Amino acid sequence: MELKEKTKMDEPVKEFGEEEKTERKNKERSIEAIINIYTSFNNTLVHVTDMSGKTISKVTGGMITKHDRLKANPTIAMFIAKRISEQIKELGIRSLYVKIRAKTKSPAPGPGAHAIVKSLSREGFKILNILDATRMPRGGPKQKGGRRGRRV
Repeated sequence: MELKEKTKMDEPVKEFGEEEKTERKNKERSIEAIINIYTSFNNTLVHVTDMSGKTISKVTGGMITKHDRLKANPTIAMFIAKRISEQIKELGIRSLYVKIRAKTKSPAPGPGAHAIVKSLSREGFKILNILDATRMPRGGPKQKGGRRGRRV
């Protein structure tokens, strides 16, 4: 009796795409969400939605602290991110799209935006995309003040 080595030719032929299906089943599904961050120099608001736009969670600076001067603080923003991460980890969300919006016409977002993104990535979330959604006026109506502008 001879021992025969098993070759690739001896294996049954698989249908196209069959391997991919089994790999997908083994891999844990990653649920994605959108985090909308609005930061001004007075407050920080974080609104988490699913991909269709339904609200999952919403946390503001006023929910963390009652001191008005601290609502836009990066330290408070870290606490906001902590609370958000606790709420969305329960739902199995692992991947995030981040939309940061500052006050209209503002050249930069407030101090809490960077702290939130950094805290979420430390918590183990995968940041897929960061988008700046700050509104910028493009002309618009005539500003008041006359031909020579407002004089003091």
